[in-house]
Amino acid sequence: MSRFKTWQLFAICVLVWGTTWHVITYQLADLAPELSVALRFVLAGASILAFAAWRGEPLRFGLATHAALALQGSFLYGVSYVCVYHAERYVASGLVAVGYSASPLLAGLAASILFGVAIGARFVAGGVLGLAGVALIFWPEIVRPADGDRGALGALFTVASVLLSSVGSLTASRNRGIGLPLLPAMGFGMLYGAAAAAVVALALGRGFALPRTPGWWLSLAWLAFAGSALAFACFLTLQDRLGPGPAGTVGVMTPLLALGVSLLFEGFRPDLRTALGAALAVAGNAMMLRPSAAAPPLRGGVRAAE
Repeated sequence: MSRFKTWQLFAICVLVWGTTWHVITYQLADLAPELSVALRFVLAGASILAFAAWRGEPLRFGLATHAALALQGSFLYGVSYVCVYHAERYVASGLVAVGYSASPLLAGLAASILFGVAIGARFVAGGVLGLAGVALIFWPEIVRPADGDRGALGALFTVASVLLSSVGSLTASRNRGIGLPLLPAMGFGMLYGAAAAAVVALALGRGFALPRTPGWWLSLAWLAFAGSALAFACFLTLQDRLGPGPAGTVGVMTPLLALGVSLLFEGFRPDLRTALGAALAVAGNAMMLRPSAAAPPLRGGVRAAE
């Protein structure tokens, strides 16, 4: 990834992640979401570990480390993505992407409470603004559903995915803080996430029969190798170069592209309320992620969230 220019890394992240929300919809008809998630992260995790092994990175860890990686992967890649897939059964994929933009506020507040991470007033204000935008989008569907309970179910699964992924993000931060190598942690985390999704599938009695449609396999390949392995590698390289704040602007552009894809391919037609909510969510994320020269450094060289 070091050969890519900064703008190329940014473009890859936005283009790939901006489309993966829609690509997920091609996974929903032929196989249970839990099993689709499991297959996605088996492929992604195995490819990342193979790349790490090729680079000579350590892949042997003790039981305590594997327990930490299992906790990270189960929440960050497993059950949270199961909720994402279910959410997209009921609402447009672009709306789920916008809803997911509330996760930085939750993760930042939890990190402040649990780990003493300093967060600024602008970060909180931006998070509240973004949360208000997400609430504006989904609230009418919850209190007065226009399409039965579909909107409410979509909102519920979106909220669940955000909460679960925040737990995984906090665990990942803790794992980085104790010095676990990044690529092996991602690879094993994704494999544990796949295992967690498979356990959910077994608990729900999901049947397993591999789809035969080419579109399903093509979408799986895009999600596993581009959306999970390539994009994460590009983003982490971008974060190393620019820092968490500037790199986080990927999270501002991605929901906008995801909404555009929903407009083009899903027949999604936002009303004025939805458009205003999306604008507030994006503006809030932009406010949160704008770097500040005054941000105090944290343990391990990580800067305080803004």
